[in-house]
Amino acid sequence: MSGLTGPQKAATLLLQLGRDRAARVMAQLEVSEMEELSAEILRLERVDQSVADEVLEEFYDVSAAGPGLGGGALLTQHLLEASLGHDGAADMMDRLRTHLAGDPFEFMRQADGRQVVSLLSGEHPQTIALVLAHLRPEQASAILAGLPPTEQGDIAHRIALMERAAPDLVQVVAETLQRKASTVLAPREMAAVGGVQPLVEIINRADPTTEKLILEGLQDRDQALADEVRALMFVFADIVLLEDRAMQLVLRNVETGELALAMKGAAEPVQAKILDNLSERARQNLVEEIDLLGPVRMSQVEEARSQIVQGIRRLEESGQITIRRDTDDEYVA
Repeated sequence: MSGLTGPQKAATLLLQLGRDRAARVMAQLEVSEMEELSAEILRLERVDQSVADEVLEEFYDVSAAGPGLGGGALLTQHLLEASLGHDGAADMMDRLRTHLAGDPFEFMRQADGRQVVSLLSGEHPQTIALVLAHLRPEQASAILAGLPPTEQGDIAHRIALMERAAPDLVQVVAETLQRKASTVLAPREMAAVGGVQPLVEIINRADPTTEKLILEGLQDRDQALADEVRALMFVFADIVLLEDRAMQLVLRNVETGELALAMKGAAEPVQAKILDNLSERARQNLVEEIDLLGPVRMSQVEEARSQIVQGIRRLEESGQITIRRDTDDEYVA
């Protein structure tokens, strides 16, 4: 098998769930488990794709061996739903089933679209239609768009009329193309798994309590690494780094009550950044709201700040704003 330790396997599996789901799983772990997994994620960096696949298969096999619930697949579904919710569990089960059943066109799934277009060049339209029908919709769409316009309509028509294909025929086509692919497609020997940036993205999506526990655990283990992770994260105090236009866009998406809670006890530069980017009327309303709040629990303040930070991160991910970290190079006009 892979030769990985138990914690390494857990970290590999966690990263394959995706960052949002991984954050939800981390939130359900014990503090010691969070610390151990965080350390393993940082150490992993790169793992052979075959090893990552083995970890998935082993997880399925171990789940299938469990007692009760009427079978391995059902047990796995229950375990995943407890951690990921219904939709996340369904997605993960689909991945497991695809992997265990075997996908004859798996060798194409991670290939660059232009390489696949080159691979399929000169093939019969029915062969191309068969291949595209087995790929992810977004990948098949990109490949179809790269084929000659004169062929696209015919291939699309054949995909629409295709119902079932004999497994033996599919296997023959896949094996033929895989032999041809050895001279066309770039080999996929390694898959990015862990490292600092994936851990930062997981922590960024965690709730405030989980975020605090992970960072404290990292700090106890490795102060330098903890500092590196913190430097890459965006926290509430970092809003002073936002440009005014970005700050104004953020504030348009925050309710006055939530903003008032977040500002309780905030540093003066943070308060100034927020107040300076509000209209006079909005500024007065906010100040009044803060005065009316009176003493509040710190947990409420942290939750409000977390919600605002999550909104800022979503705006950055969608490209609507740019976050300038204090370590970034200066911009030149």
